[in-house]
Amino acid sequence: MIYELVPNTDPILKQKLDLFDFNHPPTDPNQLAHDITQSVIHYQGWGLAANQLGLPYRVFVINSDPKFVCFNPRIVDQSTEEVKMLEGCLSFPKLTLNIQRFTAIRARFTLPNGETITKDFTGATSRIFQHELDHLNGILFTTKISKLELDIAKRKANKKK
Repeated sequence: MIYELVPNTDPILKQKLDLFDFNHPPTDPNQLAHDITQSVIHYQGWGLAANQLGLPYRVFVINSDPKFVCFNPRIVDQSTEEVKMLEGCLSFPKLTLNIQRFTAIRARFTLPNGETITKDFTGATSRIFQHELDHLNGILFTTKISKLELDIAKRKANKKK
């Protein structure tokens, strides 16, 4: 099933989502993983958080090779080095913002089968993980820069339309 993206004004995007309860799952985690993976492929995103689809679950997918779905993700360590790079977001079409993020992270998350793993990420995957985790914490990338930078980026995005 492919879900529709919620508008970027939807309040679910500003909510910190509760942990997905594998002991009493609110929905089938394997089906949910399949559906959000199909949705990220459909929208051609690098990543997609469940709340962008209106789903109140602490889960996101990273569209890499192979694709992987993270339930209850968290960062347990990060590099001291940070870098600013342009990012986009499916919730804000055509808008690209220069966002500062850690260059490397160590993350812990649960797979759809209930197994919890720890992995190190660098480069684009590290950036995507941090962006999607922000979504699950109710943080939009538009809040990570100054109002002036956001206004300039919005004007550029409007010209692209």
